[in-house]
Amino acid sequence: LVEQCGVTDIAAGLDSTITYHDSCSCLREAGTRDQPRQLLGSVDGLDLTEARDREVCCGFGGTFAAKYPAISTAMATDKADRMEETSAQIAVAADMGCLLNIAGILKRRGSKMQVRHVAEILAGDTDTPAIGEGKE
Repeated sequence: LVEQCGVTDIAAGLDSTITYHDSCSCLREAGTRDQPRQLLGSVDGLDLTEARDREVCCGFGGTFAAKYPAISTAMATDKADRMEETSAQIAVAADMGCLLNIAGILKRRGSKMQVRHVAEILAGDTDTPAIGEGKE
């Protein structure tokens, strides 16, 4: 959106604190780091609090989580710990694999932190159930 379409201002609002996870595919393959933050910075009322080790992998990595579940769980647990340290209300990323991995850890530990795709925040769609929430 930022580089190809020149979009730098979003007409969304959300009174909340978020923390943003840089997925390996976005960060290392697509070179996307500052663009989501630039867009999120234009959302009225939104406060972005960066987590420690925000660029460290969450452990999902395509088939990595299936091949090495114990390592993946440890990595996702570390990522969830770092995100919760920020006291943010919402964990945000642009990669569904990462979001599902992080949401699974947070849900199992009973965390109140929501997990949402960056597109949900930019579209102002936060009334729907967050990732990992909904019908049991």
